[in-house]
Amino acid sequence: MDALESISNDFAKVSAKQASSAAELASTLEKLIALMTTAREEIARQPSSLASSLALLKQATTSSAKHLTSQQEDFRRAALKHEKTLRAAFKTDLDNIWDPRAFDGHEHTLDRAIGAHFVREGQFAIAKTFAREGELDPEEGLPGQFADLYTILEALRRGDLSGAIAWATHHKEELDRRASGLEFALHRLQFVQLLSGGEREAALHYAKSSFGPFSLSHLKEIQRLMCSCLYASRLHTSPYADLLHPSAQLDVQRLFTREFCQLLGLPPSSPLFTSALVGTLALPTIVKMSSIMKDRSGLEWSQAGELPVEIPLANEQRYHSVFACPVSKEQSTDENPPMLMACGHVLCKFCIDRLSKGNSNLRFKCPYCPTESTASQSKRIYI
Repeated sequence: MDALESISNDFAKVSAKQASSAAELASTLEKLIALMTTAREEIARQPSSLASSLALLKQATTSSAKHLTSQQEDFRRAALKHEKTLRAAFKTDLDNIWDPRAFDGHEHTLDRAIGAHFVREGQFAIAKTFAREGELDPEEGLPGQFADLYTILEALRRGDLSGAIAWATHHKEELDRRASGLEFALHRLQFVQLLSGGEREAALHYAKSSFGPFSLSHLKEIQRLMCSCLYASRLHTSPYADLLHPSAQLDVQRLFTREFCQLLGLPPSSPLFTSALVGTLALPTIVKMSSIMKDRSGLEWSQAGELPVEIPLANEQRYHSVFACPVSKEQSTDENPPMLMACGHVLCKFCIDRLSKGNSNLRFKCPYCPTESTASQSKRIYI
């Protein structure tokens, strides 16, 4: 815990130094631009002042350059210190566990992932420049549609729900087909904003005009919202104070992002971000496996490209329901489905047939535990 606290404190210092340097850089450049503008106007009025104006500009530019260099050097030292803190806390040599040839022949795929990440993060200018310099298709990342997404999200952060509500209304059929709660969540948030802003009558009018279509699917929530009107003057201290929780707005933003991306057939998070996150979660296991295999000569990973151990992931990080048999290393198919044995371990059907020698009543030992079972006791798992 002390190490994490030290890392957090160091990072806060680096972040503060970076923000300070950026602000100082912007301020200095603005002063230089103003000085150059003034000098240009002075030279235009009095051409004879050219030499003196240029001398002043040279002096100001030299002084500013030295000042900015000093600022950047302070930031660089802070960043290096933070790097040393990280290295001391996580004594891991990544050079021993990564494959420098992992993306050989797949450079274009990596470039596409990076470009798409810029688009997914709303960095459209950077995405266009990256696409041009990397000779990528500029429309490959759907920048136009994601520009709409970030325009609406920016409005949501300001408390303006009109764009999001209009989008949800336009795509009502698709949202209803997936039983999405986005449209009602937006109307609920708009109602709470009106009520908490002291516009009780406007909130009631909005409820009458908007909540009707949701009377069957969200009746209890609507009843609770209506009861909250009784506490309009002190909503923050009422039994309905949870309606004002900041997370309500963040939840709506996340829900809107997820629904928007799903209509495009895309995951709500950047694939590059997800890959980096999963890789980070897998890192401790991979480091441990690397050290074990290094100590035991002759042990090698499969040539199929899969890891020799399971990496625990959260449900939202699982995108494909695919089973690979731990014995045969083959992916499941309709002809070779995963089978749950009596001991709880899962093998593919072909492996169980081989172990039982084609006899459904022949007892055989599980490859992973001492338990004996028969093929007839195994049950198919549907994924």
